[in-house]
Amino acid sequence: MQGNIHNQPDEDLLFRAYEFAKTAHQGQMRKSGEPYFTHCVAVATILAEMHLDSTTIAAALMHDVVEDTGFTVEDVEASFGKDVAQLVDGVTKLSDIKFRSEEDKQAVNFRKMLLSVAEDIRTIIIKFADRLHNMQTIDSLPDVKARRIARETRDVYAPLAHRLGMYRLRSEMEDLVFKVLEPKAYQELSKSVPKRQSEFEAYIKNFLVPVRERIEAAGIKVEYHSRFKNYHSIHRKMVDQKRPLKDIYDIFAIRIIVEKLEDCYSVLGFVHSFYPPIQSRFKDFIATPKANGYQSLHTTVVSTGGRPVEVQIRTAEMDQTAEEGVAAHWRYKENNTDGGKRHRDDLDAHVSWLRNLVDILQNEDSTTSHQFMDMLKIDLYKNEIFVFTPKGDVRILPVGATPLDFAFDIHSQVGLHCIGAKVNGKIIPLNTHLKSGDSLEIITSDHQTPNVAWLKYVNTSKAKTIIRKWAKKQEFDHSVKLGQDILERELRRLRLSKEAKNIRHSFTDMGYESEEKMLAAIGAGHRTITSLLNKLYPDLSFTPPKVQKDPNESFFRRARKNTKGVAIAGIDNMMISFGKCCNPIPGDPIIGFITRGRGVTVHRADCDTVGPNLSEKERLIEVQWGNEKNQTFLVRLKVMAQDRKHFIRDITERISSFDVNIESLQMKAEEDLVIGLIVLEVDGVRQLEKIRNRIQMVDGVMSVDRE
Repeated sequence: MQGNIHNQPDEDLLFRAYEFAKTAHQGQMRKSGEPYFTHCVAVATILAEMHLDSTTIAAALMHDVVEDTGFTVEDVEASFGKDVAQLVDGVTKLSDIKFRSEEDKQAVNFRKMLLSVAEDIRTIIIKFADRLHNMQTIDSLPDVKARRIARETRDVYAPLAHRLGMYRLRSEMEDLVFKVLEPKAYQELSKSVPKRQSEFEAYIKNFLVPVRERIEAAGIKVEYHSRFKNYHSIHRKMVDQKRPLKDIYDIFAIRIIVEKLEDCYSVLGFVHSFYPPIQSRFKDFIATPKANGYQSLHTTVVSTGGRPVEVQIRTAEMDQTAEEGVAAHWRYKENNTDGGKRHRDDLDAHVSWLRNLVDILQNEDSTTSHQFMDMLKIDLYKNEIFVFTPKGDVRILPVGATPLDFAFDIHSQVGLHCIGAKVNGKIIPLNTHLKSGDSLEIITSDHQTPNVAWLKYVNTSKAKTIIRKWAKKQEFDHSVKLGQDILERELRRLRLSKEAKNIRHSFTDMGYESEEKMLAAIGAGHRTITSLLNKLYPDLSFTPPKVQKDPNESFFRRARKNTKGVAIAGIDNMMISFGKCCNPIPGDPIIGFITRGRGVTVHRADCDTVGPNLSEKERLIEVQWGNEKNQTFLVRLKVMAQDRKHFIRDITERISSFDVNIESLQMKAEEDLVIGLIVLEVDGVRQLEKIRNRIQMVDGVMSVDRE
């Protein structure tokens, strides 16, 4: 251990606290029949073993005085000073909190807990020790009460201890909870694991022989420890892997403790020189510590017989921090060294995290305990990250989530109108992957609408569902409008325009729930006007002309522009249009979708409209670009950039260098962003990508996306 952690214990303070608490609890007994004061001594002993300061241990001796005796916080302060009294008061407030059930957990109670903890981190350390001893002596309680306390420990205290880096304490809590809640499984493991332990110890001894020799030859001072995972963790592995104990090998780890940081990497090299590492299981938590401050090198190597062996390498100081978390940070923080500064920073980070939780719970009416429980479990679920809203509310998202995922998680309308995002005060592209702890602000605009390309930028099912639902709604609205046009045009041809209103209102007779759904069916080609009229007027006969010409042909001709460059499975004279959802251009992989009565709509192959969720795959047809030259196609580019002077000039200069026509250019300022929609005529993907790259080089441009 490096440096003086604290001065010698204040024996006078500890003696006076001992006598004060002993007198205060005189005559009180525990359920086990022991004097109540034995509990106070046990809690203080746990903290003394963590080498905490005398003030903390004195407060631990008196932690139940205010709650269970006639003494007050003022009495404690008068005899022991403000620091001790505040700790005792903080623990008393924590003891007032009763987590009875999921329904009964109230945000106001969590707020009391966090406010106390955020004032002085030692408050929760004392409470952890108090809870640990209560779990150690839980056998004396009735089964119902014991199980309630065990669940409370599992749901609140163990996850919070983990988040604060207190592995040793969390591990023992988990085993004690496991013993109460799953006694049969616990008893089985408590008998079988020790039998395997002797086998593993012999294996570890042989494993270390060549490594020891190399380390000793290098003159590096080390200590060797072997650590078996707790029963709770072993049981989880058996359940997750669906294997019996005899088939579980990664239930132990070798820990090599060195004196200096640089020795960690030297020893790692020695281990790898004898045993090949499994690359996917190497973790450098020294270079990138965990959120709870944990530092160590982790490597899993293949040993004799192909058995995987986990080796952890760290300094003595890292080991103390790994085992005791914030308690170790508190001890080391007074050192006037770089290490002391690092521990102060880590301690500040933990306190900051707790205070963020306090901020989250400031509005008790809108905050639920479920949000808090999610926060406690953040680091237990490695595939998730947590991010903050501008108000400090926590949002849990999957790893790989982007600002768009966050926007849709806040509200569907926020996502649909999102034009930009600030992360930690800095504007970033919408496809940026977020990190735990990021604080986000979403910038929206009433003029913004999404497009299916956003599906490439989101990773949550909620965001994907909303975008697809929006795209489907756009397609539906388009079909409704088209159906209306087709209906009116066909009725004019048949000189039945006066029947339009009656026909539109007859949707129920036609088997549709609404007028819009009937028109959409017409627009999508699922229903012809002839079949509709024949059903409405069975006494009349409506037949198409002998040479049927699709009434929509002229309508589509206006939209299809140059479609000679598309070949459709060798078939000529097919009516072709390009999907407005993806706007394909030469060079894009494409696929055709046969629309009833509307020919073939060409989509980009990766377009979500014809993606894996398509129910009518039989209507897909192979298409390919032909060899037509001198054709141009309209594409839309959406540009997001930081607003500045001469931005439009710089953009147009870059585009003009390609000698392409700018069909339209719209720029709109939103806060300190500028959002541009540029419509260009290009001859294909290659030219488009060159233009995009050139625009991307303009100063301040954050993203250039094809719509």
